Amino acid sequence: MNHRGVEFTVAKTALPGIWQWQFRIGEQINTGRTETKIDLLAIRRVQLRIDRELKAIGRETA
Repeated sequence: MNHRGVEFTVAKTALPGIWQWQFRIGEQINTGRTETKIDLLAIRRVQLRIDRELKAIGRETA
């Protein structure tokens, strides 16, 4: 999937309600897990995380 030019993945794990995610901005790879039964909510949480990372990078370069 793509959000604001950042490719990311969200995948179910063997545990019910646990989603694993990963995205890459430049050379930095971010990974993690989120807990929800709703797949769209898991995706939205990753998108919000990407937004936070992009905002932090914008503050560093300003």
